Amino acid sequence: MKDLENKIVIITGSARGIGFSLAETFAEIGTKVIILDIKQDIVDEAIQKLADKGFEAFGYETDVTDGNRVAEVFKEIYKKFGKIDVLINNAGITKDGLLMKMKESDWDAVINVNLKGTFICTQKVSRYMLKQRAGVILNISSVIGLMGNAGQANYAASKGGIIALTKSTAKEFSSRNIRVNAIAPGFIETEMTKKLPEDVVKKYAEVIPLKRMGKPTDVANLCVFLSSDMANYITGQTIQVDGGLIM
Repeated sequence: MKDLENKIVIITGSARGIGFSLAETFAEIGTKVIILDIKQDIVDEAIQKLADKGFEAFGYETDVTDGNRVAEVFKEIYKKFGKIDVLINNAGITKDGLLMKMKESDWDAVINVNLKGTFICTQKVSRYMLKQRAGVILNISSVIGLMGNAGQANYAASKGGIIALTKSTAKEFSSRNIRVNAIAPGFIETEMTKKLPEDVVKKYAEVIPLKRMGKPTDVANLCVFLSSDMANYITGQTIQVDGGLIM
């Protein structure tokens, strides 16, 4: 997509997994990708992987729950490039367990990274996008935030909160030409799911109308579309990438 060439795209939690697929897909279409993740060594590793494919990327060690650090990084990015076009809030963790046995620390950790981290990054980037009167913010939620799941009360609450946050910020920022949308992936093939027994994967696939799990690129392609001018009349929406799991 020509309109995304040389755009500055920040992706949190993008050194590995779905986040790295997002970074790779955006790099392939000519954007300047900024990788943010919790440890510098995995950030460097991700940058090198992209460099090996001929793509230039940049990265910063960043804890999305640390508002001061996020503000410092965004300030440095804006100073270096003179703009921030797209922020994708992808960083997230899970600490599953039945509610009756869930530790408060596990609840807090998931809410802090997934929901508070999205709030912090959105708040800190907004000062630049409001000044520019332009920008796109994409929040990676989950179908679990729409339908819930036993053993994932903390994760479901965090992802449902992201959807509500998306709607509120879309309303606040729309007058400045800033679009905010959420993406709710379903069962996506990752390094984690590749370790599952074949019969377990088959069982998951049976409940999906398309009878298969999605790929990280399915999420990445939607992110590219929503970041582009082709989606310039879409804001405040939650779009599922789930093979028809929730209809």
